[in-house]
Amino acid sequence: MPFRSLLAAVALAPLVCALPAAAADKPNYGAPAPWVQVAEVPPAPAEDGAAAVQVVLDDNQTRFSPQGDAYYNRRIYKVARTEGLAGFQSRSVTWDPSIEEVRWHALRIIRGGKTIDLLDGGRNVLVLRREQNLERSMLDGRLTATRQIEGLQVGDLVDMAWTTVRRDPIVQGRSFDFEKLAYPGLAGRYRIRVSWPQNQPVKWRASEGFGEPTVTTKDGWTVLERDATMVAAPKPPLGAPLRFQRVGELETSSYQTWGEVSQLMWPLFDKAQALKPGSDVKAQAAAIAAANKSQKERAFAALKLVEDQTRYLFLGMGEGGYVPAAADETWERRFGDCKGKTVLLLALLKELGVQAEPALVSLGGGDGMNERLPSLSAFNHVLVRATVDGKVYWLDGTRSGDRSGLDALRPPSWRWALPLRQDGAELERVDEPPLDEPQMIAIARLDASKGLDSAAPARIEVQVRGDAATALRQMAARAPRADLERTLRQAFSSQFSWIDLEGLSWDSDPDTDVFRLVMTGKAEVDWRDNPDLGVKEFRLPGSGAGVAKVFPRREPGPNRDAPYGLAYPLYNRSITEVVLPDGGRGFTIRGPNSAQTVGGHEIKQVSTLAGGVARFEADVRSIAPEIPASEIDAANRALRAMAAQESFVRAPKAAGKPAG
Repeated sequence: MPFRSLLAAVALAPLVCALPAAAADKPNYGAPAPWVQVAEVPPAPAEDGAAAVQVVLDDNQTRFSPQGDAYYNRRIYKVARTEGLAGFQSRSVTWDPSIEEVRWHALRIIRGGKTIDLLDGGRNVLVLRREQNLERSMLDGRLTATRQIEGLQVGDLVDMAWTTVRRDPIVQGRSFDFEKLAYPGLAGRYRIRVSWPQNQPVKWRASEGFGEPTVTTKDGWTVLERDATMVAAPKPPLGAPLRFQRVGELETSSYQTWGEVSQLMWPLFDKAQALKPGSDVKAQAAAIAAANKSQKERAFAALKLVEDQTRYLFLGMGEGGYVPAAADETWERRFGDCKGKTVLLLALLKELGVQAEPALVSLGGGDGMNERLPSLSAFNHVLVRATVDGKVYWLDGTRSGDRSGLDALRPPSWRWALPLRQDGAELERVDEPPLDEPQMIAIARLDASKGLDSAAPARIEVQVRGDAATALRQMAARAPRADLERTLRQAFSSQFSWIDLEGLSWDSDPDTDVFRLVMTGKAEVDWRDNPDLGVKEFRLPGSGAGVAKVFPRREPGPNRDAPYGLAYPLYNRSITEVVLPDGGRGFTIRGPNSAQTVGGHEIKQVSTLAGGVARFEADVRSIAPEIPASEIDAANRALRAMAAQESFVRAPKAAGKPAG
């Protein structure tokens, strides 16, 4: 799928309102608009070392205008080898019929200087409503026009061009465009042209690796252009935070500030949270107030009501995209998307006297939001920003299973949020502190007290907290017990293949936010001979593998010196205990005893032998979301040294020998 179509399908759809007059349930066919500069077919890149399918032309031209924003796209591909034929079974165009129109200009095969027209005025074009995210409870109403490609041969060029015109009344004449160099190998020619009325204030920003566009003015239009031949798409730096992976990108926006976006969306949510006289939502709020004394308890009870009694379903057709359903409507039908659930929660909190407001966020794309140009397209989710007893809480009605109170809710990992206010608001940073207690504790206890040659009873206990515990509780509530037990057994077996499983159980304590898994069985404790010392030793499985992964080296390219991102927040604890024969008399152990900060992690390792039990414990806690690239070499040296430290139990010489 062309990148701009992908952007429209994924980034824009989740948050789009209807314009019935512009509705178009099928494409029309014809030549591009006069403002489009139609390119000649350029030479293809050299085939030596190229991909099976080469990009000959990647042409993107955009025009912002009061009559709607138009996006012209043209792609020409060359099938260089047989392996490339499979990727051209069909070509498609996707659009939102409530706010967009598509004009399909061309779909043809060029072979030996001759043209084979596949479009033929749309005669064999099939229009489908695919709803590709239906299994995720998302309906967006988007349409796809598709045409099968017959008779394609190696050496052919496939030439496709279309224009999408978008008229969205919600944005009130504001415009945004996003372009990216995103293709394998070299492109014979890459071009972007973005034009807008000369008197319209428009900002643009190019990221590393895109190149420097030119800006010209002609006939009342400002034109931003980047035109290059035989150009490679830049590759993002390995392991970098998202903001540094945005290479080869160009944003163009007529939004002047984030406050403008905030003001634009505020009336929609303010209107939707208003309740009807006699609303049952008011009755629900009154019941919550009667059952809970503090504002904190009431706010959490309202969140649980929205989570538990309204299921998630995204309706992006017509006015369902940017415009939230009314709070009463969401409650009456017992389902809603992020907008509907947010509005319902806002209405409840307002009745309860809790200060709250909606806030836009970007799931998976928040890092570096403050460095991007303002636009509504930057967001794909909305939630509630509530203030209780002077503390800010982020309440998401699309979650499920929260049971441990408001203070158990951690700040989300989206880095930035945009509160919606009548007078507008700027981006607000969302700081996520390090974890102060382990979110996973794995305890393995092996009872070798009967002797070195006997199978050791084993007990593995895994304690999980936080979102992972919530997910496991939900899984346990939904799945048949036999199916879940089978899944967990397989997961355990892959990690503990040296244990013959006999029993598996689990329990949950929402009040302490702990989900506990317990596995029992018999372990093959592999006591191996050390011929140099004449003793037996048991090396812990996984010993020497280290407690944290080393950081990879990067190839040359844009942002090569960017920081390295970490798994954050993270706090895990692993404990292995071995109960020894004869109370541990004569046994010795070797293992690390250290506490150090390496590569953005606090790593503590303790090895002890006491009371006839050898115990090896390791804590790994990330203390920052990223570390500078300049620290990577030192971190890797320290991590390799840790990996070289083995943990083992050494038996006395007489142990394991037959008596007499």
